[in-house]
Amino acid sequence: MNAEPPTPSRLATVGGRVLRTRWLMRAPIHLYRAGLGRLFGARMLMLEHVGRTSGAPRYVVLEVFGHPTPDVYLVVSGFGTRSQWFRNLRANPSARVWVGGRRALPATAERLDDSAASAALTAYIAQHPKAWDKLKTVVEDTLGHPIEGGSDLPVVALRLHP
Repeated sequence: MNAEPPTPSRLATVGGRVLRTRWLMRAPIHLYRAGLGRLFGARMLMLEHVGRTSGAPRYVVLEVFGHPTPDVYLVVSGFGTRSQWFRNLRANPSARVWVGGRRALPATAERLDDSAASAALTAYIAQHPKAWDKLKTVVEDTLGHPIEGGSDLPVVALRLHP
């Protein structure tokens, strides 16, 4: 007897649609460009990366998943390896990062290995359990499968250069 996969919750369905709504997801970029990044505090950052095909600068605003040292920010790809910013960083790891009201700082991106990604995920869940309860269903909906550990969510360390 085959059990049918669980139906995604309403939150996961709506959250997934929001994440796939380009104009809505790009709105925070305009706030950062207007010098209003401090509105997001240290929980969000704007990442400038280079398009792997076009060579043009690209921008995305991401949640800070972890901040283990003053010069390292962790971000996670909620769309897995399909995310355009993630694919661009794999092709060219040079980037610039805005956090809060700080000016842009050059950075180098590095994907964490599975054990480090799992440790970062565990730390995030411990620090933000309520946010994770809601976020997990949305991310699982966008990925199309349950999250088992760090290997399911690519975690990228952005190492700032002074």
